[in-house]
Amino acid sequence: MSDVAETRDRFPHFLTIPTRWMDNDLYGHVNNVVYYSYFDTVINEYLIREGGLDIHDGPVIGVCAESSCSFKASFAFPEDVEAGLRVGHLGNRSVRYEIGLFKDGREEAAALGSFVHVFVERAGMTPVPIPDGLRKALETLQV
Repeated sequence: MSDVAETRDRFPHFLTIPTRWMDNDLYGHVNNVVYYSYFDTVINEYLIREGGLDIHDGPVIGVCAESSCSFKASFAFPEDVEAGLRVGHLGNRSVRYEIGLFKDGREEAAALGSFVHVFVERAGMTPVPIPDGLRKALETLQV
């Protein structure tokens, strides 16, 4: 991701995630580690709903291989986080998502994230090609 301001129009999928009381830290804002749970939430919600990912019994799962976050502005409880999702790179066995976390009514992202999933067969944790249903869903997020 670049230093260019990221705006809502660059993200094809959005999910509103409410902050929780426990998300705040002693400084009165959402703690930095919670941002990664927002990334996980928007990604997996999309994969389950649009790609048919079976997180309980499916033979293939996604494992996080890498993640990062750049903070621009903080969130605090009670506030909704509008999580935008796109695919930055779609490989044979992995995908790099790019996530923008937005405040209500703001066009510029308050935080930018990157998250890499490697798809593996559940039983042996061996990398496998991205299943067709997931691949089709991920292709719609490419910009």
